[in-house]
Amino acid sequence: MMASTQQLNITLPGDLADAVKQRVASGEYANESEVLQEGLQELLDRDAAVEQWLRTEVVASVQEMRADPSRWISSEDMRAHLLTLRAKYDSEHLT
Repeated sequence: MMASTQQLNITLPGDLADAVKQRVASGEYANESEVLQEGLQELLDRDAAVEQWLRTEVVASVQEMRADPSRWISSEDMRAHLLTLRAKYDSEHLT
């Protein structure tokens, strides 16, 4: 079954409009609508993937931490830990 279509009148910043036109000119896409359709589909797919990650992994992690509060770490402790890891990485890779 073919999805119904709607015509839209949109305005893009110059750099985005140029990028759309370049993709059509290269032959990668038949027209501007195809470029925008694929870009929007990629955005929707990314949003769906983030939503799935939030619902599965993040919710599961929060539930595990609520079940065992000893697993909690404060934001200050996490920041200190990340700074320590960064310093270690820098000393190993930048010297």
